Amino acid sequence: MMMLGLGSVGLVLLSLAVQSGHGAQDSAVWSREETTERNYYTRYHNMSEITAWMEQMKRENPDVVSSMVYGQTYERRNITLLKIGLSSTGRKKAIWMDCGIHAREWIAPAFCQYFVREILRTYKTDTKVNEMMKNLDFYITPVLNVDGYIYSWHNESTRLWRKSRSPGTGGCTCYGTDLNRNFYANWGMVGVSTDCCNLFYCGTKALSESEAWAVTDMLGKMREDILAFLTIHSYGQQLLVPYGHPNTSAPNHDELMEVGLGAAKAIKTVHGMDYTVGTSPDILYPFSGSSQDFARLIGIPLSFTFELRDKGEHGFELPEDQIQPTCEEAYAGAQHIITYTHDKAFYSYAATVRATLWTTLLAAWVSSTILL
Repeated sequence: MMMLGLGSVGLVLLSLAVQSGHGAQDSAVWSREETTERNYYTRYHNMSEITAWMEQMKRENPDVVSSMVYGQTYERRNITLLKIGLSSTGRKKAIWMDCGIHAREWIAPAFCQYFVREILRTYKTDTKVNEMMKNLDFYITPVLNVDGYIYSWHNESTRLWRKSRSPGTGGCTCYGTDLNRNFYANWGMVGVSTDCCNLFYCGTKALSESEAWAVTDMLGKMREDILAFLTIHSYGQQLLVPYGHPNTSAPNHDELMEVGLGAAKAIKTVHGMDYTVGTSPDILYPFSGSSQDFARLIGIPLSFTFELRDKGEHGFELPEDQIQPTCEEAYAGAQHIITYTHDKAFYSYAATVRATLWTTLLAAWVSSTILL
């Protein structure tokens, strides 16, 4: 079976939060059949299951997978990077991907798991994947908002929880901050709320939330090495480029749009789904304080937000039978961006040609294979 070429990976860092100290354990909301290896990637998984999966990835791939704690949540759960890739004696460039910054967007962590699974099962047999894993490091966060994600699994009444779980201040009795409004990127200016009960509450100040601070600290330390930043959300079938503040464009806006449109084309080739590409003010709504905008502001050249399926029929409660096709098409889009990023850095003269070729091969493979 032909395997996918995962663009720009050398080491993958997967971020996950291992429960430590206080805080309720997550539990399945509904009764679940036993999950086998065959159907694991077609199911949603709670935090305990994702944690166990992370450990399994390390056990099964000791030469290419390791982990590192890079922060803690408000409820003192570890945020852990899962590092996947080929070792190198020299300094490597990197790709960042995070999932699960909004708790209710369960398809996002499912995609991060699928993404990691694919690169681990392809790098030994696919020369392109192997090349990229030699040249680049990958940093992936499957569940950034761990406290919120665990809370969303408690019962049906908490299923659509979005924010973190930090308590309000100044007499406000509500919980949680929208982590994707808490970054130091035009913080508090547009598309946010100062009411801590609001879904879009941006916090008391930029980086008031430990989760946002952990990402900011990592990006700051690695800003010279990270070539692309991908943050995975749902829903809407969109690829957003900086910036979320209106009337402000990234200096490489044309490049971002070209690469994003190429990714949308790759996505459509897999299952026929249309993804819209543009800035948030143009195709969604304006908002400030996002991780995507922060990444671009500090100099990471290619920064994208994926809004996965669907367009509102099921919204945040995407059925499990759509996990596999959603992940397959999103992988094709991410693959296009990553391949372009890698080839621009290492073979800049052939970036567009290589990305287009790899997208075509990827789409052909996805269309003709079944997830094992």
